[in-house]
Amino acid sequence: MTSGVGGRPRSQTDVVVHGVREMILSGELGPGDRLPIEKDLAPRFAVSRGSLREGVRALAQLGILESRQGSGTFVTELRPHTLLAPVGFVADLQPGASPHDLQAVRRILETAAIRTAALLITSEQLDAAAAAVDQGADALEGTTVDWDAAMRADMAFHGVLAEASGNAILASLIEALASHTVRGRLWRALVDNAAATAAMEEHRAILAALRARDPEASAVRMAGHLLSVETFLEQHAPPSPS
Repeated sequence: MTSGVGGRPRSQTDVVVHGVREMILSGELGPGDRLPIEKDLAPRFAVSRGSLREGVRALAQLGILESRQGSGTFVTELRPHTLLAPVGFVADLQPGASPHDLQAVRRILETAAIRTAALLITSEQLDAAAAAVDQGADALEGTTVDWDAAMRADMAFHGVLAEASGNAILASLIEALASHTVRGRLWRALVDNAAATAAMEEHRAILAALRARDPEASAVRMAGHLLSVETFLEQHAPPSPS
């Protein structure tokens, strides 16, 4: 075995993962390219075919490779959305992590993203964000609130603004965390009936700052919006899923 991080022995599976990574970084393999066949690749990495398969499976789980029955194994499109999707899951598994912790990270990322979005957002993206606000408001009207629709509208609004930052990696990180903080936001809305309506008004204020192309006002509005949820979750932990 070769040495890995910190001088620890590197397993054969790690050798495969590292080897494929280097092939991609060097340009030898690109998005959509087919991985060399086992009988050629195993000797190149000096690993057994079993270890090669284990490494390929690990890379497939990470969204880097995909197996196509009858065709072989291929490099994916390597989209940040796919590669960063496990971030929220990993964050959930951290000892001592809480919904408040995830929300705090999300606030930091979205506040940074919206500063850039205020300068780059297109009229089409502004329209999409406005439509999400209207959909959220509609879901809260009437005697029976459609909480699922309200949460979908909330995620759509934040997703459009993250995309408008022009930073695909940042937008993907935000999306990964947003899907893991939705339960806390829903819990706040259920406990405090006025919270959901207030959140929609905060969305409108954020949208107004974006239309004015004001990065600082947009950032202040976004930070305040997400901080209100963060503060609530710090004081009221949502119930564990049954």
